[in-house]
Amino acid sequence: MSWLPSNDPEPGDRKSCDALELVVVPRMGDIGNFTVQRALPYVKRRMVGPFCFLDQMGPADMAPVIGMDVRPHPHIGLATVTYLFDGTIMHRDSLGNVEEILPGAMNLMTAGRGIAHSERSPDLQRQNGQRLYGIQSWVALPKAHEETAPTFQHFAAEGLPIVEDGGIRARVIAGSAFGAKSHVTTLSEWFYVDLTLGAGATAPLDPDYEERAIYLCEGEIEIGGERFEASRLLVFRPGDRITIKATRDARMMLLGGSALEGPRYIWWNFVSSSQERIEQAKEDWKQGRFDKVIGETEFIPLPEK
Repeated sequence: MSWLPSNDPEPGDRKSCDALELVVVPRMGDIGNFTVQRALPYVKRRMVGPFCFLDQMGPADMAPVIGMDVRPHPHIGLATVTYLFDGTIMHRDSLGNVEEILPGAMNLMTAGRGIAHSERSPDLQRQNGQRLYGIQSWVALPKAHEETAPTFQHFAAEGLPIVEDGGIRARVIAGSAFGAKSHVTTLSEWFYVDLTLGAGATAPLDPDYEERAIYLCEGEIEIGGERFEASRLLVFRPGDRITIKATRDARMMLLGGSALEGPRYIWWNFVSSSQERIEQAKEDWKQGRFDKVIGETEFIPLPEK
């Protein structure tokens, strides 16, 4: 997805749980024909593990003929993760990949030294309308892999491990959790889990990864005697064992991983440990030096600021 810098998300609820470092209330914004809620980046917390960007898309009821149209745009130095709860998106990229993203699937595009892609509503959904709802996130790459060759991985929902136990249902999208491990290849240590809890059910957030957060999409949860409602990003300190209890039916994303070697610069769709590399990427896009997305004739111009 393409984006422009906007106002930072706002501080959230007061926190009393010692393990909880920060609560963020996402900032609302509009992209095309639907709204997004941006939780990362945030002025007080630019990344959680390697996650440097987190947007909730929708839920949005898109009328017939009105579709999602994110024209071709470039990325460097990151991997994009598109994960849907409802609706479908057609992905096209400059490697020649064309993939319809369905709910529950893992779509991981590693930009490395440079890739371009588009995201649009498939023809059938554009004709009939659809409900679009999901999470778009970016994972910054380690310095050693920032200039790696671009790659694309797609795993259908049935290809990702699911753990079910009582009122718990977890799909392990990347990394390891709840005794299960995803087959998705990552260039650093990180995890991503779609967790659903029925009212009264509990689940652990173990300290297996250095940095951890919960993005609550729906419902309400209780941690350390304190209740949190959707939409909230809860960032935890390292090392503590956390118990998540659903006070109402709840759905959330668990995310995090090992911290990177240092900060990252983010400008438009470019992420890098080097400001000079971002300036080069700006000029490369402006001069048409990125590979083209096959089947596309449009593109998003380089922003003026």
